[in-house]
Amino acid sequence: MNDYVIITDSACDIAADILSDWGVKSLSLTLRFSDEDKEYGNDEISAKEFYQRMRDGAHAQTSAINIEGFKEVFRRELSEGRDVLYLGFSSGLSNTYNAGRLAAEELHEEFPDRRVIAVDTLCASAGEGLIVYLAAEKQKSGATIEETARFVTENRLSLCHWFTVDDLKYLKRGGRVSPTAAFVGGVLNIKPVMHVDDAGKLVPVSKVRGRRAALREIAAQYEKLALDKNGIVFISHGDCMDDVNEIKALLEEKGGEVKIITYVGPVIGAHSGPGTLAVFFMGKNR
Repeated sequence: MNDYVIITDSACDIAADILSDWGVKSLSLTLRFSDEDKEYGNDEISAKEFYQRMRDGAHAQTSAINIEGFKEVFRRELSEGRDVLYLGFSSGLSNTYNAGRLAAEELHEEFPDRRVIAVDTLCASAGEGLIVYLAAEKQKSGATIEETARFVTENRLSLCHWFTVDDLKYLKRGGRVSPTAAFVGGVLNIKPVMHVDDAGKLVPVSKVRGRRAALREIAAQYEKLALDKNGIVFISHGDCMDDVNEIKALLEEKGGEVKIITYVGPVIGAHSGPGTLAVFFMGKNR
């Protein structure tokens, strides 16, 4: 059985040291603030600093990983005798996965005796992180690269993403909501409850009045959809720990085990804004 490494990208919003503990490697998407020339990797600016700059009015633009960036990292692993399983950020939200897939195809001729398998997780943020964690556990149990890839493909549409945002203006900038909806939502304190659908795209599900109502609605979706009410839950957030503590308590009341709490990283946070709160778990469906 060939040795293989799982590689993901920074859109999984899992810290590098945790990924390392899982035996997983990662490439970073990048971002740039409109008022400076510097380009940042996802872990080259702290989440606290990033969200404070957003609250102060900064605008950030993000960039996918390009084909050459993937080829450099994949080639290093292949040259050292390891096959590569790349688990990528949803193609419904970024071109990153497709760049990884093309890099894998281009390296096939150069390394005909090795495997590079690219899988579109159709997941984002710590939802991608959760499917990567489960894949790493599968690998540790002795699964081959093909078996682990198949596991991800067969289970990715059971990875539930439920979240809300605090200010609709960030979704408005990205074209996710209309200017009118963002204005009315701000005036009326309307909070969207959203999820990632089977195409890996961000879609609104409902609107509620007030933040606490949004958190309760997310907890209700967990109770309704979770495959295992005592199952693993990941939470990511845009610098809003009070809300994290509240949703954690709601989920634990329903039996959920919150295994990881992590920031929504700057690359995704640039589109969702401070105050984003997201919950991820395995469910009956999305």
